[in-house]
Amino acid sequence: MTAMTHAPTDELDAPYEGLSPTAAADFTRDGFVHLSGVLSPETIARFEPVITSEVIRLNTQHLPLAERDTYGRAFLQVSNLWRENETVRRLVFSRRLAGIAAALLGVHAVRLYHDQALYKEPGGGITPWHADQYYWPLSSDRCVTVWLPLQDTPLAMGPLAFARGSHNFSHGRDLPISDESERQLKQAVAEQDFEDVVEPFALGDASFHRGWTFHHAGPNRGTQPRRVMTVIYMDADIRVTEPTNVHQARDRDWMPGTEAGRIPDTPLNPVL
Repeated sequence: MTAMTHAPTDELDAPYEGLSPTAAADFTRDGFVHLSGVLSPETIARFEPVITSEVIRLNTQHLPLAERDTYGRAFLQVSNLWRENETVRRLVFSRRLAGIAAALLGVHAVRLYHDQALYKEPGGGITPWHADQYYWPLSSDRCVTVWLPLQDTPLAMGPLAFARGSHNFSHGRDLPISDESERQLKQAVAEQDFEDVVEPFALGDASFHRGWTFHHAGPNRGTQPRRVMTVIYMDADIRVTEPTNVHQARDRDWMPGTEAGRIPDTPLNPVL
């Protein structure tokens, strides 16, 4: 593990004051929330160069964009950076981020599932419509993904966008992220009249969305990478289930040694 290069800021562990009294109810209704000022620009400036350096070091995708499939053009993806770098660990283990996740889910605590850096290169393509929980062998939808951009993210850079209320819609839950999920879910979102919420993100903003909330992103038409750090938290009392597809079978590796029906109480899944 690489040594920490910057002293952590107290902001990471201080409570976030921006949640409204109805935040949990709104999150339950909408399936997502876009919050302002989750972290200060100064805090993000401490972490962005380290995360970017680790993505460059650990990235295994070296094909030109034109030679990749739709998923490969969507972003460069590097997982569990917290295990590689102590600075990144401080961000992923932030009590502020975990506290927001627990409050929105209405649970007493959350544990870590894993993190992912998602870098959409200039000229990178769409992120097809999908729901994250298709990949997760977990007993409930009390899971949340934090999407934290590491720069201002205008519409031209392809910010994450959500179908409001779609976490209560069961159609399409059997679709991995693909051209087919893009086709079917785009059509279903329109037919069901779900609002497609597409908004720019200011530096320090973050979104939180539930496991079954359908979401997507546009291409990066900018000249710089769209750099994003994500962290997936889950209800501390959630249990592992038998996988229903090959992707869920692989995702069991994020919770090593945990049998179906058990809480994933492992060194990789600490309560935060």
